[in-house]
Amino acid sequence: MVDYIADYLKDIRERRVFPDKQPGFLRNQIPENAPVEGESWPKIFSDVETIIMPGVTHWQSPHMHAYFPALNSFPSLLGDMLSDAINCLGFTWASSPACTELEMIVMNWLGKMIGLPDEFLHRKSDSDGGGVIQTTASEATLVCLLAGRSKAIKNYQKLYPDLEDVEINARLVAYCSDQAHSSVEKAGIIGLVKMRYVESDENFSMRGNKLMQAIKKDREKGLIPFWVCATLGTTGACAFDNLDEIGTICYEEDIWLHIDAAYAGSAFICPEFRTWLKGIEKADSIAFNPSKWLMVHFDCTAMWVKNCGALHRTFNVEPLYLKHENSGLAIDYMVRYFCVS
Repeated sequence: MVDYIADYLKDIRERRVFPDKQPGFLRNQIPENAPVEGESWPKIFSDVETIIMPGVTHWQSPHMHAYFPALNSFPSLLGDMLSDAINCLGFTWASSPACTELEMIVMNWLGKMIGLPDEFLHRKSDSDGGGVIQTTASEATLVCLLAGRSKAIKNYQKLYPDLEDVEINARLVAYCSDQAHSSVEKAGIIGLVKMRYVESDENFSMRGNKLMQAIKKDREKGLIPFWVCATLGTTGACAFDNLDEIGTICYEEDIWLHIDAAYAGSAFICPEFRTWLKGIEKADSIAFNPSKWLMVHFDCTAMWVKNCGALHRTFNVEPLYLKHENSGLAIDYMVRYFCVS
């Protein structure tokens, strides 16, 4: 297997990038039912090469120029192999202490590398922030939208305690650029909130004045603006929304600001590109994909929030079978803070 992988990557440029196949090509080449007895490795590898590989789109080929980059590297490959060999689950600290603590440390490393303020980092006492690895930027967007929704509902019920959650939810409005990724729209659909698409300028950037106009218009209708997604590196043009202008509005209007830097976030490792991060201190959450430019295997999204408590209040579940003697003293990622799993 190791030799096959090494040879595949070595000679990948010789393979046809996009397969010359039609839908349904595989059905007649593979048995309809699973085999009763296993086959030998040589037979399996032969099938991989003669049946599977002709239908593969070779994303790691230097001739592959579609979609986003999806790079890999030998260190990442070896890390995946070791992780798969250990094969432990890190949904609580007790389920594998090293998983949780290593993730916290490495997320701090990465946050510092791209120039995030300390408020987004795991600290012992002076910060409520922290980072976590998500599967995709789409999941990070959804998680942060749901956390923002919970925060907005809670705050509005303080003013109008007689209103039910569902009544407030029906009036919530989120905002993003008309250049934003489709996952932002999907997050709105799942969260059952209205999504406004703010017209971008001549540089395909969402600007503060257009956002403010949309917010004022919705407030006049009795709606509740609660969440904004600013994109740093859009899918269509790698455009950057004006984070500084948007951040000021969100801060003044008490609106959750999420930054989708899935595509271009890796560039902020280079200090000369951090001018695009001006205003980051006004954001509530940010995510980017190391799987794009940092040569890490898919799927891998790095996400940080300023206030872990906001996610805790949204996703906290404490079934008896997940409690442990250090509950409350250590972060339990999937149980309390960050994930929908």
